[in-house]
Amino acid sequence: MTPDYIEDKTFDGIDIKTKTLTKGEYQNCHFRNCDFSNADLSHYIFSACEFWGCNFSLAKLTKTAFRKIIFKECKMVGVHFDSCNEFGLSFRFENCLLNHASFYKTKIKKTTFRNTQLQEVDFTGCDLTGSLLDHCDLTRAIFDNTILEKADFRTSSNYSIDPEINRMKKAKFSIHGIAGLLEKYDLEIDE
Repeated sequence: MTPDYIEDKTFDGIDIKTKTLTKGEYQNCHFRNCDFSNADLSHYIFSACEFWGCNFSLAKLTKTAFRKIIFKECKMVGVHFDSCNEFGLSFRFENCLLNHASFYKTKIKKTTFRNTQLQEVDFTGCDLTGSLLDHCDLTRAIFDNTILEKADFRTSSNYSIDPEINRMKKAKFSIHGIAGLLEKYDLEIDE
């Protein structure tokens, strides 16, 4: 059976608990105020789609394809992006809540996270080369063997990143965030 192909369609207010989203490929579609929490979206394909005000908390994304996706004002608590289809994986997050999400060993170069909560997010082994983390809260986010080359953290806060175990060449930080790079030394730094 061939999966459905859906193009240029708007979905508003879908609650996956009461209405099924047809498994298939979605191209240039818009999803507004949809509830995908705890849903199994495995093997769905989303290309050039926009999700606005949607809830993906604890959604299962095994081999789900996200290609050129924009997430705005979405709640994505506990989402495992590390289980997504790696081919063409690319997205942008604006005003989202991604606490407890995992990007373990994903390659998401040049990803934009803007005004996004990233508390306790796992970036272990992730490639964030050239990414922008603009006004993000990174409280207890995990950076271990992470590639942060040319990443921009200048407006973000509450991060703790060990330069000795992460690749950080040409990464950008503000003077106010420098303490987050020295935390392991238990220093007292006055501003």
